Amino acid sequence: MSTKKQFTFPKTLLFKAFALILWSFVLVSCKNQSVEENESQEQTFTVENENGLKQVTLLPYWVANAQFAGYYMAVEKGFYQKYSIQLQIIPYQPFITPNDLIKDGTVDFAVLWLVNAIELRASGTEIVNIAQPSTRSSLMLITKKSSEINTLEQMNGKKAGIWSGFDLQPKALFNKYHLDVKIIPIGSSNNLFLMDGVDITIANWFDEYHSLLNNGLDSTEINTFFFADYGLNFLEDGIYCSAEKLAGDPELCADFVRATFEGWTYAFDHPDESIDLVVEHAQQANLPVNRVHQKWMLDRYRDLYLKKDKPFNTSLSSQDYQSIGRIMKESGLIRQIPPFEEFYKPVLTD
Repeated sequence: MSTKKQFTFPKTLLFKAFALILWSFVLVSCKNQSVEENESQEQTFTVENENGLKQVTLLPYWVANAQFAGYYMAVEKGFYQKYSIQLQIIPYQPFITPNDLIKDGTVDFAVLWLVNAIELRASGTEIVNIAQPSTRSSLMLITKKSSEINTLEQMNGKKAGIWSGFDLQPKALFNKYHLDVKIIPIGSSNNLFLMDGVDITIANWFDEYHSLLNNGLDSTEINTFFFADYGLNFLEDGIYCSAEKLAGDPELCADFVRATFEGWTYAFDHPDESIDLVVEHAQQANLPVNRVHQKWMLDRYRDLYLKKDKPFNTSLSSQDYQSIGRIMKESGLIRQIPPFEEFYKPVLTD
């Protein structure tokens, strides 16, 4: 068996080796600390492009149409750029819910219905409402008078066509009034209701209600049941971001809301131009679009957002929030109501 020749390091070499190892640890530690700081900054602060504009993204909950005209117009007219914001509006993608993209941090801002936002927050995603333009829900259920469903009670045992992913509010209504209604998931088409495949259909005043009239139904032939009239004023179209985004850049969040309201003001003041822009975006996405319908939609949004030429509402009512949260909890849709003061973080005052 061979033996290795043993030798001894001189003390000076031992000292230099120890010093070199120690300095290596210091360098690695500093590098790791720098990486951690950079990662923290990436999470907290928004990336700026070469023009010094903060690059952010917005996720609408539906396809390009006049219900988002204010956002499109604010981009077109440079209102976001005025506040040093470069906004990208993420196109709607079927079968990918806003919840998924918010959870994985793909979007900076989102437009959400309050009921979906509460459910998202209750499930552990720390989003916050930073502005609530609408104060009344436009959502309704519709029945044909020929079906003899003229009251909520007469919906018992019937079938309701409800959009996939938007069944929380109808379920809350049916649970509140102890109705056994079979929910049939539907897409954006009214065909199933028109062909009597379902007895009840869900609709927004600014959208599907008008589409039904365009499909040949007269307003005198249908019954409308606004959720807000039955104690379920589940507000729509709130502006949301992550709690981390708000804490890291509150000025950005406030400027985003300011620019958005400037976009809506311009859209309402220039309806033809706004509709032209919305139609252009819809056509680029290969979506069917109707100018008459888009005009109806924009007019209804003016009714929902502006009250006798008063400034835009930005506040979320604690009463509305607690009422909705309580109904959702009692209906088993959430376990606990997220604290209002943690959920609602206004960036502007009315």
